[in-house]
Amino acid sequence: MEMEKLGIKRVRCHSEKAAAYMADGYARVSRRPGIALAQSVGAANMAAGLQDAYLAVSPVIAITGRWAPTFLYRHAYQEIDHRPFYDPVTKFNAYVDTIEDLPLMLSQAFREATTGAPGPVHLDFMGLAGEGASDAEADLEVMAEIPFRQYPAFRPEPESEHIKEAARLIVQAERPVLVAGGGVTASVAQAETCRLAEMLSIPVATSLNGKGAISEDHRLSVGVVGTYSRKCANEIVAEADLVVFIGSHTGGQVTHFWQIPKPGTRTIQIDIDPSEIGRNYPAAVCLQGDAKVTLQRLIDAVEPRGLNTVWTSRAQELVQVWREAYEPLFVSDAVPIRPERLCREITKMLPADAVLVSDTGHAGIWTGSMIELTQPAQTYLRCAGSLGWGFPAAMGAKCAEPNRPVICFTGDGGFWYHIGELETAARFGINTVTVVNNNRSFNQCKGGFESAYLDQAGGDSGALWVFEDVNFAEVARSMGCLGIRVEDPSEIGSALDQAIGANRPVVVDVASDMEAMAPTAYVPE
Repeated sequence: MEMEKLGIKRVRCHSEKAAAYMADGYARVSRRPGIALAQSVGAANMAAGLQDAYLAVSPVIAITGRWAPTFLYRHAYQEIDHRPFYDPVTKFNAYVDTIEDLPLMLSQAFREATTGAPGPVHLDFMGLAGEGASDAEADLEVMAEIPFRQYPAFRPEPESEHIKEAARLIVQAERPVLVAGGGVTASVAQAETCRLAEMLSIPVATSLNGKGAISEDHRLSVGVVGTYSRKCANEIVAEADLVVFIGSHTGGQVTHFWQIPKPGTRTIQIDIDPSEIGRNYPAAVCLQGDAKVTLQRLIDAVEPRGLNTVWTSRAQELVQVWREAYEPLFVSDAVPIRPERLCREITKMLPADAVLVSDTGHAGIWTGSMIELTQPAQTYLRCAGSLGWGFPAAMGAKCAEPNRPVICFTGDGGFWYHIGELETAARFGINTVTVVNNNRSFNQCKGGFESAYLDQAGGDSGALWVFEDVNFAEVARSMGCLGIRVEDPSEIGSALDQAIGANRPVVVDVASDMEAMAPTAYVPE
């Protein structure tokens, strides 16, 4: 109630985990902390929801309540110790025992969430629903420090000597590649990434978090690299003699478990967090700083050079081979619908200022490799690993940017996790468009289950990965949303057009091919 007096709109949803995902989507789009609250019994659910924000370095502030100390060790109803849940998924995890603690701890929460590499924080208030702080009265001043209202709060830059050495190595390399990570999008360094690439004629691959760092129809763009990738991106990074990681943790997914680039490849790493530099690939030059500022210093330090035609032609050739290989599927009229055709139609219909939110698993592979962002105002948000994140995260993104179209791409397996939040979207007028690649299965798991049952006479592995044939358009309508069912590929475009213009929550349920598998990552022999 007090929040309403300040113009803060609260969204009451159906699960604490979904609330954390919504706050995460809000934070990633707005580049401001998102806040999620839960009473004591929901604290464990909310902690589980912070996993994705932690993995994606997103500044979510989680606030929970807890029973007073006199209730501890006595089997108080619904009470367990919350702090162990939050330690692995937060940068800062603290108690707020009294109202007098509130100014200090709220300020520290924003400070921790937005500085360095952003990340989630947790404040555990006294009282089952935090009433130890919320119901007390005191004459206090809460400092709202301007730098910590958004991220990056500060933009540190590397030493000039390191910049000069990095510039020298980049200019001397015969086959350099830039790999743009999530630090590029967090720092809003897309323009600088593209400018450096164009000055020195360097191909650019991206992580999923960095997708959109360069227009995907640009002559130097090679696509997403790693596990959820295009074959051509992995080929090009594997052939590089110098890889410049920009705001990337060089983790298992972007490198396909440290195989792309090949171990021993010379690297330069730019990261705001010095502890990440050289973690997985020993760096020839370490550049500790904000991505935008560091790239600008590199741009200032190098001289434009002529086109590196041999290397760029090789990159363009591999991209073209990839495009030609998938073109028949991009235009396929097959029924059930091919996901590749769905992705092509989304690329064609995606508004110039759209936010595209993707779930993980096959949804991450389809959107990362097959849907192209070609406008500078388009934004891509990806799930960092928690299946079911996509739909509620898209709702949070829409709350942050109510005037931008927000389109969520998920599979039916992911959509089932938080389908109840359709009612929340209808109740609060959160007008997202959710495209469900409905192959009525977890077909990504098919191989494992069928292999396990291979020698079992009469065994039914399908019961573990094949679902009932549910019409999600009808489910959406029953919860107060618009539902559109698509069974013919020729109808995808008109359905998306209707959904984007509907100005209400929409589910576009696309009946797709259960046998269509997303491509696996290419690894050189």
